[in-house]
Amino acid sequence: MSQSTHNTNDTDTTHFGYEQVATDEKQGKVSEVFHSVADKYDVMNDLMSAGVHRLWKRYTIETSGAKKGDTILDLAGGTGDLAIKFTRIVGPTGKVTLSDINPSMLENGRKRLTDMGIAGNIEYVEANAENLPFEDNTYNITTMAFGLRNVTDKAAALRSIYRCLKPGGKLMVLEFSKPVVPGLNTIYDAYSFKLLPLIGKIVANDEESYRYLAESIRMHPDQETLKGMFEEAGFEKCSYHNMTGGIVALHIGYKF
Repeated sequence: MSQSTHNTNDTDTTHFGYEQVATDEKQGKVSEVFHSVADKYDVMNDLMSAGVHRLWKRYTIETSGAKKGDTILDLAGGTGDLAIKFTRIVGPTGKVTLSDINPSMLENGRKRLTDMGIAGNIEYVEANAENLPFEDNTYNITTMAFGLRNVTDKAAALRSIYRCLKPGGKLMVLEFSKPVVPGLNTIYDAYSFKLLPLIGKIVANDEESYRYLAESIRMHPDQETLKGMFEEAGFEKCSYHNMTGGIVALHIGYKF
């Protein structure tokens, strides 16, 4: 799922889309959004991106360097798009942890993988990325696709992920970002704030949740800012790769 910048001023507020809310209220509000969209999540992903989200995720998997025997943590893993592929790569000697803060999303992922006959090298853990319930130095790779922007305290989440990675481990965050192609912003804004809520209303009967999702993308740090946050959390050799004109970026950092 996703998170926002955590203010630590006197009022202790943060953003929920464009709205300012009390920091301790954001997680519950985000949870309501994803409870609402869980059952239509996969259908909406295909409609919203015209299927391109599958290419973004495929690139993430192909560049992960995952291999047999690896331990992989898929945070904000939702309905399991990445976890499905990783279970096949790591094989019976490896382990994939599919984790999400939202029980509705996690249950949908569990049902989907179970129905596909995937078992044995997969576990399901409901967890908050800001305070992960895993031992230090556990995972070779941690992925987080389209979840970081919903996290209330992104810096805490990055530190928590760093702690759980093995030395030499790799974090990959696939997230919406800031377009870098001239003129793309205008088209992207029209799509995000007019077409996206309309699709949400027609398909999922939920216009407001998809309006929040569009707003949360705009409030997420840009590529260079997020790279700096990786570095502040201790990650090294940090980089990012823009896709679809910067609408999406894959951020990578290593723990040495």
